[in-house]
Amino acid sequence: MKLRHPEKQNKPVNPIKKKPEWIRSKLSNSKEFFLTKTIVNKNNLVTVCQEANCPNITECWSKRHATFMIMGDTCTRACAFCDVKTGKPGKLDALEPVKISEAVKKLNLKHVVITSVDRDDLNDGGSNHFYEVINQIRKINPKTTIEVLTPDFLRKGEAYKKVLEANPDVFNHNVETVPSLYLKVRPGSRYFSSLELLKNAKKINKKIFTKSGIMVGLGEKRDEILQVMDDLKSADVDFLTIGQYLQPSVRHHPLDRYYTPEEFDELGSIAKAKGFLLVSSSPLTRSSYHADEDFAKLQINRNNNH
Repeated sequence: MKLRHPEKQNKPVNPIKKKPEWIRSKLSNSKEFFLTKTIVNKNNLVTVCQEANCPNITECWSKRHATFMIMGDTCTRACAFCDVKTGKPGKLDALEPVKISEAVKKLNLKHVVITSVDRDDLNDGGSNHFYEVINQIRKINPKTTIEVLTPDFLRKGEAYKKVLEANPDVFNHNVETVPSLYLKVRPGSRYFSSLELLKNAKKINKKIFTKSGIMVGLGEKRDEILQVMDDLKSADVDFLTIGQYLQPSVRHHPLDRYYTPEEFDELGSIAKAKGFLLVSSSPLTRSSYHADEDFAKLQINRNNNH
């Protein structure tokens, strides 16, 4: 049996703070929600919606929007904020690209988001698998736009270039938090490596939209958030997402505080003023939340800027 974050079993218990009224998940009995669930389950697919206990799953699945998580449900890292289980992953499923492309067709997705667990055990970090998934989706769904949310491919050399070779429409990699919290929150990652990845993605393909996101409420200071905005802007990132950290369990990193909707509006306004092509800032903002509508906005904003 795989334990969810086995190395966290002896960590201190961090009580979970009660959620404010502006953070509430919606319930649904819609046929579309259950149709999405059936398609995902029948194809034995993994979604980050389920694995990370996303608060928006009901709303998104009711619109047939699911974010597929490739390369299994077990991560080689143990980020203190994340609810995806940690352990030794299994072998890659050679049929996964076909299964996902068929699910995309059944769900009739105009825009699809593909993410993955970290696979530090693989020589290429899984970049070839991303390449195969993207190409297979394109083969069966030529009109569907594709967004990838990738790991950092740390210590994998230029493996990330294989993902870009498949020419996704959006390349997303989240920095997640401010540099001062990395050792506690993302011990297996390096802030400046993540920035470099985003910067290189844009250098390699000027047409691609680059995207990154941070969570707030982990104990960061306001000035640090603004510095991350500047760093991402310097890396030529187009789209910034800012959302509230929600502590998954008492064994995860403690929630420092809930930001108010007004604070999210203010952070969003500051980011827009810094020149990002698009900003999404709200308590329930997540990387792939409203990704299809946001992709349409990115295209409009880019055209208006030319």
